[in-house]
Amino acid sequence: MSKDVTTIARDPDVDGRVFLLLQGPHGPFFDRLGRLLVSTGAQVWRVAFNAGDAFFWKDRDRLIRYRGNPGDWPEELRRIITEKGVTDIVLYGDVRPVHAAARSAAQELGLTLHVFEEGYLRPFWITYERGGANGFSRLMQITLPQMRAALRGAQGDIPRPPAAWGDMRQHKFYGALYHFLLLIANGDFPGYRTHRDISVWQEFRLNLRRLIFAPFIMADHFVRTRRIRRSGHPFSLVLMQLEHDASFRAHSDYSAMAGFTAEVLEAFAAHAPRHHHIVFKAHPLEDGRSHQRSDIFRKARELGITDRVHHVPGGKLALLLGQARSVVTVNSTAAQQALWRGLPVKAMGRAVFDKPQLVAVQTLPEFFTHPQRPDAQAYRRYRDYLLDTSQIPGGFYAARARAPALRLVVDMMLSPYDPYDALAIGRAETRQQPGSDSR
Repeated sequence: MSKDVTTIARDPDVDGRVFLLLQGPHGPFFDRLGRLLVSTGAQVWRVAFNAGDAFFWKDRDRLIRYRGNPGDWPEELRRIITEKGVTDIVLYGDVRPVHAAARSAAQELGLTLHVFEEGYLRPFWITYERGGANGFSRLMQITLPQMRAALRGAQGDIPRPPAAWGDMRQHKFYGALYHFLLLIANGDFPGYRTHRDISVWQEFRLNLRRLIFAPFIMADHFVRTRRIRRSGHPFSLVLMQLEHDASFRAHSDYSAMAGFTAEVLEAFAAHAPRHHHIVFKAHPLEDGRSHQRSDIFRKARELGITDRVHHVPGGKLALLLGQARSVVTVNSTAAQQALWRGLPVKAMGRAVFDKPQLVAVQTLPEFFTHPQRPDAQAYRRYRDYLLDTSQIPGGFYAARARAPALRLVVDMMLSPYDPYDALAIGRAETRQQPGSDSR
């Protein structure tokens, strides 16, 4: 057994549970999760849609290879559910077509849908919810007063996450390996079609390029960040997202990042004080496929504000947030780091943190003129609520990040209670926040 797998005591109450795992994060996280679920007495099956999925699943006797076309998947999924007696479906992200079909089937058939996602308080937590994530999360309907009531007045210290979690390098490596496998070993999956807008070869090439040039990108990030910090100009920070990101596409009205950046630049040029600058911070996994940088500066030249516009490649966000005046995003969860620091935030899409008292309700022109600050106490309650419910300390990719997450999440999956309901009735799992002993 791998060193990052914790043995879970066998529970006779789960003997009738049958878990069907669909696509997970790149790498071995779902394999480790499946082993733990098996050790509880549950049955576990995994569906592989391509060679990358199959490679990271070691139990070949419990692997279902789906060789059909995407259009036939909903019918095949229902056949699998019936044949295996599936009670629970587990997936990573709930928007890609194969997972959207699973979300619909779970709702219709009364199955428990376990959804993993990158952390709402990333990068040091992962998200575990039931029924849906992001715009489909129950958080969209839970109000701040309801959160306050569930916390029962308790207010813990907001912990600082570990200085190093060691997950991004592994994330990039597993992404490149996954797409390499699709290139060289996908002959057993003739019906596979990527849900991306580019080919598997292009996806692999971009992943490999990002991995190889990571040191140069980080150096560029350092130089540009230092230049901005030393300029003395007040600046607003725009948190960019991956254009192919499911949350951006499914939970906003934009079809491309260019539409968002153009709207932001027009409002900034017309309404921000003339000595203010604007900084577009690229997502750490941005690979250049959407030409965001060129789109930004093309629009800046059109508006005559090129000297006030900056673009910073992927890297750590904290140094820029430490001096930013305000933050604009579509619905990036990185905005929570700004709220944590008390910075005004304007969200242009649908987001789990878009709550009264947290995110500015102003128009974008008003926001650039006099941005509204969040209510610090309201955000503290919101953050405490997330840390006690859906946010799991750990990560998907590095072994030392997987271990604390796996140690906690299996019991949460076996619980009869949704994480939000568990807190409301006093049945939430005890958890240790990440600290120096997590490194």
